[in-house]
Amino acid sequence: MDTRTASNPAPSTPATTLSDAPHSELVAVLGRGHGAGAGVETLGGKAARLGEMIEAGLPIPPAFCLTTGLFDLFLRETGLAAEIRAAEARAAESRTVRELILARDIPEPIARTILAAYEDLGRPRVAVRSSACREDSAAQSFAGQHDTVLDVSGDQTLLDAVKVCWASLWSDRAAAYRDAGGPVGSIAVVVQEMVHADVSGVLFTVDPISARPHRLVVEACCGLGEGLVSGRVSSDFFVVDDRTLEVVEERVRYKVTKCAPLAPGRIGMTKVDDADRDAPCLTRDQLDALARLAIEVRSHYGTEQDIEWAMRDGTLYLLQTRPITTRPQGKAVADGLSPYLEPQPDAVQHGTLWSRMDIGEIFVGLMSPLGLSFARYYQHHVHDDCSAALGVRDTGDVGLQMGYFQGHVYLNISYTAYLLGQCLPTRDQRHFTSRFVSEEVDLVTYENPFGTFPGGMEDLLSTIHWAQSTATEMLGMKHRAEEMVATRLYEFDRARQLDLTRMSRRELDAELVRYLAFFHDAHVGYMPYYINAFGFYGVLTELCAKWLGADGVNLQNRIKTDMSSLRTVASAQEIWGVAQAAKARPRVMEIIKETPLEEIEVRLREDTEGRAFWNAQMEPFLRANGTRGRQEMELTHPRWIDDPSYIFQLIRRYSADGFSVDDIMGRSRAHEEGDARAVLEKLPLHKRKTIETVIAMYALCSELRETTRMSMITSIWLVRNIVYEVGRRLVDEGVLHSLDEVAHLDFEDVRTYLRGADTGREVFSRTKLDERRRVHEYHNRLPEPPLTFIGEHDITKALRPIADGERLEGLGSSPGRIVGRARIVEDLVWQADEFQPGEILVTRYTDASWTPLFAIAGGVVTDIGSMLSHSSIVSREFNVPSVVNTKYATQRISTGDMIMVDGDTGIVEVVEG
Repeated sequence: MDTRTASNPAPSTPATTLSDAPHSELVAVLGRGHGAGAGVETLGGKAARLGEMIEAGLPIPPAFCLTTGLFDLFLRETGLAAEIRAAEARAAESRTVRELILARDIPEPIARTILAAYEDLGRPRVAVRSSACREDSAAQSFAGQHDTVLDVSGDQTLLDAVKVCWASLWSDRAAAYRDAGGPVGSIAVVVQEMVHADVSGVLFTVDPISARPHRLVVEACCGLGEGLVSGRVSSDFFVVDDRTLEVVEERVRYKVTKCAPLAPGRIGMTKVDDADRDAPCLTRDQLDALARLAIEVRSHYGTEQDIEWAMRDGTLYLLQTRPITTRPQGKAVADGLSPYLEPQPDAVQHGTLWSRMDIGEIFVGLMSPLGLSFARYYQHHVHDDCSAALGVRDTGDVGLQMGYFQGHVYLNISYTAYLLGQCLPTRDQRHFTSRFVSEEVDLVTYENPFGTFPGGMEDLLSTIHWAQSTATEMLGMKHRAEEMVATRLYEFDRARQLDLTRMSRRELDAELVRYLAFFHDAHVGYMPYYINAFGFYGVLTELCAKWLGADGVNLQNRIKTDMSSLRTVASAQEIWGVAQAAKARPRVMEIIKETPLEEIEVRLREDTEGRAFWNAQMEPFLRANGTRGRQEMELTHPRWIDDPSYIFQLIRRYSADGFSVDDIMGRSRAHEEGDARAVLEKLPLHKRKTIETVIAMYALCSELRETTRMSMITSIWLVRNIVYEVGRRLVDEGVLHSLDEVAHLDFEDVRTYLRGADTGREVFSRTKLDERRRVHEYHNRLPEPPLTFIGEHDITKALRPIADGERLEGLGSSPGRIVGRARIVEDLVWQADEFQPGEILVTRYTDASWTPLFAIAGGVVTDIGSMLSHSSIVSREFNVPSVVNTKYATQRISTGDMIMVDGDTGIVEVVEG
C-alpha cells in the first residue's frame, strides 16, 4: 500500500455545511443509508463496505465518501475527461494520466463541497483512502493497489490528498493488477477520522495458508498497521478457536520499532517503548473482543473475511474488511516434513542427516523467497565446483546436496559425507558428520542411508585425485588468496564508480553475468580454506585427546579462540579506531550524536569537517568491511556500506563509554599463550613438533579463510546491487508496490527479465509474488526448526516452552559464570545504541555482523546455536560466558531481567525479574 503524508497550508476557500454545498448529493456520509443507488458503483468497494459496517453497528471511525459522481464531475469540469480519452487512445503511459490529474486545481464549487463535508466531520486529522469500484470484491481485492494519504489536516492538504487518490486509479501497479485490457472504471475517496493507534493489525477469519478449520488468525503490531503491511516491524501472532474463543497458538515477538506519527502530517518509524517490547500487543480480553467482532463481521457478510483493525486507548476500531480472495492451499503451501524437494526412497527420506549449523555463517535463519531462490542458484551453479575444489573426483548429484525446510536452507550431511569419503581425511565419515551435528541429534545408532563411497579401483583413483589436488592447493593457496583480495578490491572500487540507474537492461545483464562469475570464483576459491581449516582442527582435536589426556581438555578450543588477527574480530577494533577519530573532532561527534541515523551520512558529507572525517576514516573502513551485513547470503539485507546506521550506533557507543582498545582486544587474549606452551612442553619432542605443525597449518588456513571470506561476501553484495536496481525499475513499472516486495521475487525471474525483451509485467507474475509472500509469512510465524535432525521433522510435535519457568537449559559454549541485566536484541541497527557495557546479550542467533557487540557484552545467550556457531566462537574469543541453543530464551527472558549465565553448565536462570 502506497501511504503518503501531507502537510500544506490551508486555502482561503470558505467552509460551509454540507447541506448547503453546491454538490452535496455527490458526497455520502457513511452509515446514513443512501439507498440502492449508493452501492459499489457510487461509493467504491471500500466505502460501500464501511457504510454497511457502520449501519450494522460495528465500531468504525466516522467517515464520508466523495463518490465516483464527484470524481466524474471533476474530470468534466476541468476538461480532463477528453484529455484522458486522448491519452488512452494513443496508449500513453499511466504516469501521463496521473500527472494530468495532479497538475489540475480542483474547481472551487467541488472544493467547497469537499471542505464542507470535512467541516461537518469536525475537521479532525484524517486518513484519505482510495475506494475504487472493483476494490474489495470477491474476485479481486486490489489491496494496496491505490493510494492512501495518512494523518491529513488542513484544507489545501486535504484537497491535495484527494487528488493523489483520484490519480492512483491510473497507478502502474493498479494497471498491472487489472485484467489485461480491462476497463479502468471509476474511483471514490473515503475521508475517515484518523486513528492514531496504539496497536494495529489484521485478522483472517480462516487461516489463509493452512487448511485448519475454526481458526481466527490475528497478527498485531505496535503503532499503525502500515508498518505491518510493509513488513518493517515485528508482529505478534495469535490463533483463536472460533468456537470457544480459546487462544490455541501464540507467538509474542520482541518488538523494536513501530510506525507512528513523528510530527503533524508526518508518519515514520520510531522505537517501541521499552516496557512494551516483549509484552503481547493484545491482552486476552482484547483478543476475545476482537474475535467476537470478527465473527460478527463474517456472519454479516456470510463469507470469510480479511479485516484490518486498530486499537486506541483500549477501544477497538475496524478500519476495513474484504472477502478473502485466496483460499487455503493446505499441504500444497504448507511444507512437508522433509527438506527434500522431490520424493526419495524410504531409507533416504527417513534416514538423511540434515544440518543448517555453521554452513558458511551466511545461511543462518529464515530466508526470504528471494534469498531461497538465490540459494538454489548457488546450489545448481556453484556448489558442485566447490566440492571439486576440495579434491572430490565424483561430485555426485547436485540436487541432493542441499535441501529447504520451512524457509531455511539445510546441507545434506549424509550425502556430503558420502561424497567426501573420496578424500583421505574424511574417509571416516564421522570426522565430517560430528562437525555438523548439534546436541539434539545422537549419532550413536546413525547409519548413512547412502552408505560409503565405492571401494576398489574407484577408491584408488579418488585417493590419487585428492592427493594431487591437495598438493596443488597447498602450493598455491597463499598466492590464490592474494589474487582473491586484489580482485575483490578491484571489483568493489569498480562497482562504486558505476551508475546502474543509467544502464540499459542489456548492460545490467552484462554486469550481472560478470558478478555471478565473480560470485562463483569467490565461493570456489574460499571453500578449500574453510574445509582445510576444519580438517586441521579435527586432527588437532584427535591428537590432543590421544596424547594430552586431561591436560589437553579444551586446548584445541583455546587455540581456536586466538582470533585477534581475523576480520570478524578485527572489525570491532577498527570501529573503535573510527570512533576515536570521530571523538577527536567535536563537530563530527555532534553530528553523529544529534542527527537521526538515516541523515548522518548526508550531514557529514555536507559539513567541511565531517567530509574530511568521512574521507579519512569512513571510506577506508567501508572499503575493508562495508560489504558485511546480517545473514549475508540473504540478498534483502542491506550491507554496512548501503546503510551505515549500525556503524554510527557503534561509534556512539564506543566513544561514549570510555573503554580503550585494550578493553576490546585485550579480552580476546585472555587465554595466555603460556598456558598452551606449558601443556605442550610435557610432550616428547616429536609429538610436540607434530602438534605445533598442525597448529601452524590450522592457523594459516584460518587466516586465509578469513581473508578470502570478504571476497565471497563482496560478490553477494554486487549481485544484490543489480537485483535492487531491477526492483526499482519494477516499482516504476507498477509491477511491485514498493522495494519491500523485492523480497518476494525469484532470482531466476530476475535473470530472465534482464536477458530478454519481455516487460516486467510479463515476467513477474503478481499471483506468484503474492503466493510467495503468503508462504513466507507462514514460515515466519512457525517455531524455529532444529539446527539438525534426521529424516523428517514434524513442527506440530515440537516442544513448547513452560509457561512460567524461570530456568533454561542450553549448551554451555564459552566458560564462565556471570550475573547481569538482560538485553533482548532483535534489530542491530535500531538497538546498538541501547546496548550497555556489561549487559547480557539475548537474541535468536548471531552472525559476523554482531561481533562488535561482543566486545562490550557481559555474556551471550541465544535461542539456537552449537559449540561451533558464530556466537560460541566469538564468545570464547572475547572470554565472554555464553549459553546457546536454549530454544526459548527470547520468549522467556525480558529486557531488564537480572539473569545468571553459566557457560560451564549451560544453565540460564532469571534471578530477578
